[in-house]
Amino acid sequence: MCVCVLTGGDVCITGHDSGPVFEEQPSSVVYPEGLSKGTVTLNCQARASPAATYRWHVNGTKVPVGDPRYTLVAGNLVISGPQYGSDGGSYQCLAMNRCGTILSRVANLKFGYLHDFSGEGQSPQTAYEGAGAFLACQAPAHYPALSYRWFVNDFPSFVMPDGGRWFVSQVTGNLYLAKAEPNDTASYFCFTTINMDISTKSTFSKANQLTVQPDAPAIKVRFPAETYALAGHTTQLECFAYGNPVPKLRWRKVDGLLPSKAGASAEGPILTLPEMTFHDEGVYECEAYNSEGRDTHQGRISVQAQPEWLQVMSDSEVEISSELHWTCVAAGKPRPSIHWLRNGQPLSTQDRVEVNGGRLKVINLALEDSGMYQCVAENKHDTIYSNAELRVQVQAPDFRSNPVRRLVPAARGGQVMLECRPRAAPKPTLFWSRGTELLTNSSRVTVTPDGILWIHNISRADEGKYTCFAENYLGKANSTGHLSVRDATKITLAPSNADINQEENVTLQCHASHDPTMDLTFTWAHNGALLDLEDPTGPYHRVEGKETIGDLLIVNGQLSQAGTYSCTAQTVVDSASASAKLVVRGPPGPPGGLVVKNVAETSAELRWSRGYDNHSPIGKYVIMGCSPMSSGWRTMRTDPSNIEGNAESARVVGLLPWMDYEFQVIASNILGSGEPSMSSHTVRTQQAAPTVAPSGLGGGGGDRNELIITWTPMAREYQNGDGFGYILAFRKRNSPTWVVERVSNVESSRYVYSNQNLSPYCPFEVKIKAYNRKGEGPFSQIALVHSAEEEPTVAPSRINATALTAFEMQVSWDPVQHLSANGILRGYEIRYWRQHEREAAADRVRTAGLETTARVAGLRPSTRYHVTVLAYNSAGTGPDTHTVLPPPTHPPNRPPGNVFWKTDGSWVTVRWDHVKALDNESAVLGYKHEGQSALKVLDKGKTSVTLPLPKDNGYVVLEIRSWGEGGDGAAHETIVSRDSGETD
Repeated sequence: MCVCVLTGGDVCITGHDSGPVFEEQPSSVVYPEGLSKGTVTLNCQARASPAATYRWHVNGTKVPVGDPRYTLVAGNLVISGPQYGSDGGSYQCLAMNRCGTILSRVANLKFGYLHDFSGEGQSPQTAYEGAGAFLACQAPAHYPALSYRWFVNDFPSFVMPDGGRWFVSQVTGNLYLAKAEPNDTASYFCFTTINMDISTKSTFSKANQLTVQPDAPAIKVRFPAETYALAGHTTQLECFAYGNPVPKLRWRKVDGLLPSKAGASAEGPILTLPEMTFHDEGVYECEAYNSEGRDTHQGRISVQAQPEWLQVMSDSEVEISSELHWTCVAAGKPRPSIHWLRNGQPLSTQDRVEVNGGRLKVINLALEDSGMYQCVAENKHDTIYSNAELRVQVQAPDFRSNPVRRLVPAARGGQVMLECRPRAAPKPTLFWSRGTELLTNSSRVTVTPDGILWIHNISRADEGKYTCFAENYLGKANSTGHLSVRDATKITLAPSNADINQEENVTLQCHASHDPTMDLTFTWAHNGALLDLEDPTGPYHRVEGKETIGDLLIVNGQLSQAGTYSCTAQTVVDSASASAKLVVRGPPGPPGGLVVKNVAETSAELRWSRGYDNHSPIGKYVIMGCSPMSSGWRTMRTDPSNIEGNAESARVVGLLPWMDYEFQVIASNILGSGEPSMSSHTVRTQQAAPTVAPSGLGGGGGDRNELIITWTPMAREYQNGDGFGYILAFRKRNSPTWVVERVSNVESSRYVYSNQNLSPYCPFEVKIKAYNRKGEGPFSQIALVHSAEEEPTVAPSRINATALTAFEMQVSWDPVQHLSANGILRGYEIRYWRQHEREAAADRVRTAGLETTARVAGLRPSTRYHVTVLAYNSAGTGPDTHTVLPPPTHPPNRPPGNVFWKTDGSWVTVRWDHVKALDNESAVLGYKHEGQSALKVLDKGKTSVTLPLPKDNGYVVLEIRSWGEGGDGAAHETIVSRDSGETD
């Protein structure tokens, strides 16, 4: 048994005891200030044998566990009723047993609080319609950090983004408004919340009054970008802009590609970058843009990191009087500092101990050096601990755990190694004997200083017993093994070199002889890497046969499988190997060293070096290209158009100016096309003047005295350079003089020309071209665009309104001349209102097109109406022409009475009494009857009618009603048949 004696007399027993290892360490806690009845638990649990005991320190002094407010539960520290001022601080747990002591990480107990907002409200804020504004939160004192929201007028009517108009900064808490609207006038309240480990708390400000007034120009401002980030954490950058229309926002990384992990946040006010790495460090730019212009702001992100272990020490058992060397390495930004602890106490260079940053050296180890060691790395972001146990051993030689092998087989003609590794401290003296013969170094025998016996060129005479002796000042021991000599393994049929085309099969042979008392196995290696021959889906398979045959079948050979194949025939005592080369012919490998030079406006020169031809000459090359405007890689036009296999350069033509490109080169031979080269670095072609004109030229509409011209903004691939904009030229039709205007915003799609002398709906000839820093492009074809329409200046004439029924009238008029319409005549508008109403209450009916009559329904009976008719176009309605509709009356309400009929052969005569109209009914102007034949109208003097009877002896259902200016009266229905004398 080996023992380690610690200072103080405690004995740590090797193989039985173990020092503490933390399984749970305390974490920092934020506790609500003023909460007197709660508790805080700081966890600390360690694995150890014998079990660990625990002690706690706060701010470097021992925690008085005897105090009723402090309780130790296992290793956990429970603090009852934590108090601000007396319990806040940095806590550490010490776990200890007789093998040593370790110190936990630091856990901070802090107290969270959120005071109320100031009782004084802020001054009312005024914003102008269409302009931006902000309201300051001015949060009260607090810990930890707040989250911010705003509500309007009443809780919980929280402010929503509204398409980007509103934004709440989580850095300042301020509320920002991009473009004020009249309905934004209201009272706003800043609502703040803190989140602690066991509770949350919220409070809100006094009202912030915002009043929106009309008519002010738009302005733009930006948030500064945050410039600090911690590796592995999420970082958010804020950006907001004022503007009218509401600006859109987008982000880019100035000195590289924007990380894809930004996702949709790259098009919004908060750029979110999760799991920051050092690759994310750099300059970021926020761009705000709308139809009126753009603005940008830049900020740099510097990424820092908590300490992280790159190398740590491990538990060590070291013999007495030897040396200990431990190294620990930590990364972090700022660079971490490193110090060492032994049993919780600082270590420094003195006597036998040398401390040099992350390196610890202890010479002439003594038993008291045993214990628990900790390497501590810290920077301003965190502190981390690495633990290891050191055991200094003292022991007489002992072979019980690691004796010499009892039977050692060896092949004739080969070599064998016999190991002698007893447990002993200090290191013992070792020597070997065969029988009574002490073995020393000779031409066939070697004894190494660490006790290993080598025997070379073995023969049958070497069989026998071999004994290792070990001795130190504490005692002696020995262990014996038997050497057995066997026949050697030999390759009898070695694999031959082979040559195949890609995707062909090949078999490599391998046969061997061996000692018949031992099992023989075959293994294969490809370029030194052992092959898996048991995978049925893989390309390598054993060829089943005799035990002495180990052939290898390669299926569907690929270029990557070319190389050296080694067959090894092996027994437990020796092995024999043979190798062969396999050549696989296939498409060429990727060209290398691709560089792009002499980049011009529409071309670039590419140079590369030949790749492997894979044993078949390269026939030609193809150049592939990719740009932000393409959906993927595509074949590029080149000069020469066909690139021969011996070429190592070509020129790519037909490129777009001022465009980013990457290139690849692909080689091919008679067996196919190979893999592409690595992509070139991104290059941008030179700028050039635009070569095409904008499309979609048109316009029209707008307000009085305006000419509006519209077009489709030029896509990025046609801009050809920066400093991009548009040049508009327009003139009145048949005028010799062009007016030229410049529009400098690439995203603009309209231009408004205002002139008080501009005639309504005046035709203009318009053309457009693009320009950039390099020059101007061609003009587009001329388009005809009209200035804004104005309301018609002439009213329809000869208006006539006629009552059709008590509920409907017909209105007619003479049309206006088109030259008086001040634009395209869309139709006419009929306005009508009752005699005692104002015209503002008029109902309206519009006609579409050039109709000059219209019916108006839904009138009230016995009511006089005023009627006007106006011409209209897209600008509005013209002057009106007025007339009055006499009040329509009710139709006769009673049906004809005393109806009777009689037949005369095939005819029947029906008679009835005259209907007399009441005072509120229109006079009877006649009668209408409808039955077997169509509707007939009779004069008011006729009160009978003669009708033919049906020939099939059937009957007729006859309706008779009166009519007048107010419409048709009620009907009397009767059934007429050949049976006379009956009356309904």
